[in-house]
Amino acid sequence: MPHKELHRVDRIGWLRASVLGANDGIVSTASLVVGVAASGATRGAVAVAGVAGLVAGAMSMAAGEYVSVSSQSDTETADIARETRELATDAAHELDELTGIYAGRGLDMRLAREVAEQMTANDALAAHLRDELGITEHQRARPLQAALASALTFAVGASVPLAIAWLSPAQLLPWSVTAASLVLLVVLGGISARAGGARASVGAIRVGFWGAFAMGLTFVVGRLFGANV
Repeated sequence: MPHKELHRVDRIGWLRASVLGANDGIVSTASLVVGVAASGATRGAVAVAGVAGLVAGAMSMAAGEYVSVSSQSDTETADIARETRELATDAAHELDELTGIYAGRGLDMRLAREVAEQMTANDALAAHLRDELGITEHQRARPLQAALASALTFAVGASVPLAIAWLSPAQLLPWSVTAASLVLLVVLGGISARAGGARASVGAIRVGFWGAFAMGLTFVVGRLFGANV
């Protein structure tokens, strides 16, 4: 019975977009809320700023991911079209090219030729995309998936500091949002690191540090400029 293995690289597209979106949602919204609250603004002003930041941030993440991943997808599509033309017009050269690739990976020339011929007979385009260009199905660029994952996770992440800001006493608002957001960031960093196969502690410390830095900086700005921020 065939043994099916699950590899973490299969998750790389949506995992990267989701982690980036959630992390950015928490950090940017919490920093915005903390900075505005530190300036002496009213709870209503803090809430309006936070909601505006959530909507603008989610749309910005979606647009940015879509444009970025679309550029990658366009490049892949162009490479696939070129490889298809080359296989149709100069199959012999493409077979030699594939043979050279396998030989360069350690096969002797005779075996490399046999492997290249079998791969070509089975699916020439797939063989060239995978072994010549490094394009595989599970790593193909998916712009819409990346955009939706980023926008959704940004909104979910941003809603946490907003909810805490709304429920916290006014005098404790900056500290409550900062503490809760840092805890969430550390947990998120650890989970995402584990999902990617890395040590949870490394991801937690990395995300927590930059989150604390961002919120601390906006708090200082809010204090310095007061209600004019």
